[in-house]
Amino acid sequence: MPTASVNGIDIAYTLEGEGDRTVVLVNGLADEKETWGYQTPALIEAGYRVLTFDNRGVGATSKPAGPYTSELLADDAKGLVDALGITGFHLMGVSMGGMIVQEYALKYGSDLKSVTMACTYAAPGPFCSRMFAFWGDLAPVMGVPFVMRDVTLWAFTQDFFRTREDELAEFETAMRYGSMPTPAYLAQLAVIQQHDTTERIGGLTVPSLVLAGEEDVLIPTALSHDLHQLIPGSEWATTAGGHGCVWEHPDAFNTAFLQFLHRIEGIDR
Repeated sequence: MPTASVNGIDIAYTLEGEGDRTVVLVNGLADEKETWGYQTPALIEAGYRVLTFDNRGVGATSKPAGPYTSELLADDAKGLVDALGITGFHLMGVSMGGMIVQEYALKYGSDLKSVTMACTYAAPGPFCSRMFAFWGDLAPVMGVPFVMRDVTLWAFTQDFFRTREDELAEFETAMRYGSMPTPAYLAQLAVIQQHDTTERIGGLTVPSLVLAGEEDVLIPTALSHDLHQLIPGSEWATTAGGHGCVWEHPDAFNTAFLQFLHRIEGIDR
């Protein structure tokens, strides 16, 4: 597995596909780069090169002491793309990744052709703040895998629980046997607790899409729509599913994302 030494840490990454049209994907809380398994093949088939990586604190990337911030993780991503010589790319992040890409686009917007912020917010608000505080209290006592089992309950729709038992069992097993250390989890959790671009995101000039799951209850769809309304000229789209729409309804998610990329590039499909 290749790694790059940037911003004081070693970042594990995967770069797949050919050509100079590149999409960089940024993970959510506690997710490793392999969780883009439903998106990478679709993007490669559409003619893109795809960069995925483990954020600071998870997977095979370094796990220094926290807390972390969305700006710090954006700086990590900047260091990685610079080390790989990638410029003029499309940037997309989901959940915590959507917070990281906000900071990236505000700080390094000249690098980007577009930015997509999925299932995310400008600031957590009272509901999400209480949920994340609960996870922060629970993780040191019960461990990260226990908390991630709770996340599964919030991530998928009722229809998924009723009709897709085999897939649900796979996700529950992956959560149950996760290996993220508690200090690293808490360091990443601080990102989503403290992120706030409310007063700054209106200055974003990069072509932008805010994309949300229609039934998201973990980061309520309304919070994503609030983010969209803060960004002048941004596009808004929803897709089937909840917070885990990238896994529950990947075809619909990928289609919405690719349609945006094609509009930005002037591709008629």
